[in-house]
Amino acid sequence: MQRLIPFENPLKNKTVAQTGKFFLVGIIGFLLGAGAMFVFQSRARSGSLDGSLLGRQKTPIEGVVQTDTDAKNLRGADFSIFWDVWATIQQKYVGRNDLDYQKMVYGAVQGLVNSLGDQYSVFFPPQENKEFEEEVSGQFQGIGIEIGMKNGVLTVISPLEGTPAKQAGLLPGDMILEINASSTQDMTLDEAIKNIRGPKGTLVTLGILRKGWNASKDFSVKRDTISVPSVKYETAGNDVAVIRLYNFFAPAATEFKKAALQALLSGRRRIVLDVRGNPGGYFDSAVEIASWFVPSGTTVVKEDDGNGPFICDMCTARGLGLLANDKVVMLVDGGSASASEILAGALRDSKGVQLIGEQTFGKGSVQDVYPVDANASLKITIAKWLTPNGYNIGSVGLKPDIEVKSNASSTDDLQLQKALEVVRAL
Repeated sequence: MQRLIPFENPLKNKTVAQTGKFFLVGIIGFLLGAGAMFVFQSRARSGSLDGSLLGRQKTPIEGVVQTDTDAKNLRGADFSIFWDVWATIQQKYVGRNDLDYQKMVYGAVQGLVNSLGDQYSVFFPPQENKEFEEEVSGQFQGIGIEIGMKNGVLTVISPLEGTPAKQAGLLPGDMILEINASSTQDMTLDEAIKNIRGPKGTLVTLGILRKGWNASKDFSVKRDTISVPSVKYETAGNDVAVIRLYNFFAPAATEFKKAALQALLSGRRRIVLDVRGNPGGYFDSAVEIASWFVPSGTTVVKEDDGNGPFICDMCTARGLGLLANDKVVMLVDGGSASASEILAGALRDSKGVQLIGEQTFGKGSVQDVYPVDANASLKITIAKWLTPNGYNIGSVGLKPDIEVKSNASSTDDLQLQKALEVVRAL
């Protein structure tokens, strides 16, 4: 679940000499074959998201170190090590005449971010940044799968609707043990994403272990151009609207508005809101969609940035609450993550909406996306989020009020049938 935040470079307008000296001192202060939320409901990498979305305005980085002495005293870190290595490479490396200094800078920043040990904090150099932007726009090349780490294992959060991953039979909760015969045991989330990605028409083979299996099986999936739908509107009889939310990518809020208006115009005032297999996306999209169901000013989500829970400027409902009086239930499962969990938690806490299905994935963090120059960006975890009543999903997820297990061998959607039964009884 992500937000795009403008970033002011504290080094801007410094001299070239000053920039060389202060570069890493400045930054010290600062999903998915398809990609991943990211977010940004993991854009969740997730795992993964709207470039037009309004984030909290960040002030310039405070506490930028300005002297070598300060650098050495920065929580015990001796920053001179970096410059010693930099100088040694320039002077001694056999290929020093062909060094790509910008690539070295990007590599240093990637190492810095990776040292956090947070799978959702990622630095995107130009090529990866381009792929990330394509992903969160809802169109990209890959297999259409959202991934994340679950108990230290690379895990499928959800195959996206209508994608090669979905058609190949991959399911939420599948554990990815190998990518093209290479073990994922020591692979970072970002490395896994890069390995699963690839040009349209090429194959990627995933070694999958599924709950109940004794051994892993290989799934060969052909990459394609992925155009991901965000919302689908359906009806069940003359009384119920079924709104399926596949993700919270860039088009989601606009597409949901069209579906909500269809429901209103049809006179159907009972709604099944289906976020099964929805890996998340943009924080703002979740808040905007929640705003259709609760009065303006209602708390949708709380954040904890390390200083305790609070209600941020973007955490409350805004709008007319046109569906606030409708009867609503929600369908969730293990592929419901990030922004999906925000929406589900908000409607259950604030409106008493019942959750039907299976326990959700459990991604309880928020990432901001900062453009750091014209071609690169930093996605960094800035807070944990909690439901309006203060429940921290963390890696636990949301337990449904009515548990209905999915049955892959059945042609009947038992979870949807139960949701229709419940919403008609309200």
